[in-house]
Amino acid sequence: MEIVEAQNYDEMSQKAAHLILDKVKRTPSLVLGLATGGTPVGTYQHLVKDYQENQTSYRHVHTVNLDEYVGVEKTHPTSYHTYMKDHLFNHIDIPIQQTHLPDTMAPDLQAECQRYEELIENLGGIDLQLLGIGVNGHIGFNEPGTPFASTTNVVELTASTREKNACYFDNPFDVPKHAVTMGISTIMKSKQIVLLVSGKQKAHILYKLLSEPTNEQVPASILKQHKNVMIIADQEALAELKQNC
Repeated sequence: MEIVEAQNYDEMSQKAAHLILDKVKRTPSLVLGLATGGTPVGTYQHLVKDYQENQTSYRHVHTVNLDEYVGVEKTHPTSYHTYMKDHLFNHIDIPIQQTHLPDTMAPDLQAECQRYEELIENLGGIDLQLLGIGVNGHIGFNEPGTPFASTTNVVELTASTREKNACYFDNPFDVPKHAVTMGISTIMKSKQIVLLVSGKQKAHILYKLLSEPTNEQVPASILKQHKNVMIIADQEALAELKQNC
């Protein structure tokens, strides 16, 4: 596991974007795993800026996203389909049919979970998976207590996660209670994983991840068992780790 220090959020985002761009240029048919939420927004902004200035092509790239809310239409402003189009897909040359998210409006969600697993496998697996981390250690929507052997599945969102995500909704009561998420074992099959961590609110969980034994109460702790993980963290996120070294 490699830890890369950044001065601040923007430098963290730049470093992540440069890593992704290098991968895309080296492997034009890259399978790129993507995340949503606040943390990767800056990374996507830098990718868009690069496309505008350098025309780095994504025509042969496939993307697979970690998760999507259950019961939210793809076109809804708070869906992750919309998030990805707004922050990235609409601003680069990737064919939209090569961008993949779970279809959470499918009539049979269990079948959809299986379809998504098979999709990733048929693409040859994820070459580079981008992750954020929740303050409780979740990756994707895999909350504390999720078995490390889990595959893509329907999950019930914890109250803390719904509260954290309420800022994206007009009414906090509109935050969905369920989502489809890649499982932990699905994420761990990725050839390379990049975990982005920013801000003082993430300092404690990053310290726990790195200092405590691997356990299912801190889902992200499983990343220590992956052979190719890079953590890009800013100084605020690294503060507790540095204090205790």
